[in-house]
Amino acid sequence: MLLETIEAAQAMNVDEKTVIRWIRKEKLPAEHINGNYRINPVDILEWATARGIKVDPSIYRMQDADSQPLPTLLQALEAGGVHCGVAGSTKEEVLHSVVSNLNLPKELDPDFILQILLAREAMGTTAVGDGIAIPHVRNPILLKLPAPKVSLSYLAEPVDFGALDGKPVQILFTIITPTIRMHLHLLSKLAYCLRDERVRRILGANCNPEAIFTIIREIERDIGKGIT
Repeated sequence: MLLETIEAAQAMNVDEKTVIRWIRKEKLPAEHINGNYRINPVDILEWATARGIKVDPSIYRMQDADSQPLPTLLQALEAGGVHCGVAGSTKEEVLHSVVSNLNLPKELDPDFILQILLAREAMGTTAVGDGIAIPHVRNPILLKLPAPKVSLSYLAEPVDFGALDGKPVQILFTIITPTIRMHLHLLSKLAYCLRDERVRRILGANCNPEAIFTIIREIERDIGKGIT
C-alpha cells in the first residue's frame, strides 16, 4: 500500500508542503504516479527513524492477507542471531556476509536476497547514525519467508554506508520478514529500542549475544505490549 503525501504528512505530524519538500530536497523516497507522489510506508518509517522524526503508530497498523501473529523483537532477533566479527570492507562484501549468516530456507536464493538488499542501498543509505545501519528488503512479499528474522551483525571493521552524520557503520540490524505489516512492526520496535540508553550502552560494548538478548527482553517487558 502506497500513501499519498497528505497521509504521509499526517503520519509525521507535519503539513503536506513539508513532505513534498522532503521528497524533492531531503531524499524522502517516493514514486511519481499520474502526476502525484506516492510513498511506501516502509520508506517513511526508515527515513524518519534516521532523522529522529516520530511517526504515528497508525502507519504500521496495516492489514495483510495473512493472519500471522506479530513477533516480539526478541523472538525475531533470536531467529536471526547475533554475529560477531562479520567480515567485509565494502557494503557489498558486508551484506554478502550478513546474508550468509541468515540461515535461510533452502528455497530462498541467497544471491537474490543480496541483490534486493543492494538495490535498497542504491536508493539511499539505510544508515541511521551513530555507526548503525538497518539494511532490509523493501518489499517483503517478494521473499515468501516462513518466519521473520532480525540479525545483529558486529562488523570486523567499520564500513562507509554514506550515513547522514558521516560516521562509518559498525553495527547492522538486518530485517527480513514475510509481510509488510510484520516489517513495519519490527522496524518500529527496533527504532524504539535504539532510543533506549541501555541498548546504546550494550551496542557500544563488546559483542555479547546473551547480554543483548537480556536488554531487549527487559525493554520489551517494560513497554508491556509495545508497539502493535
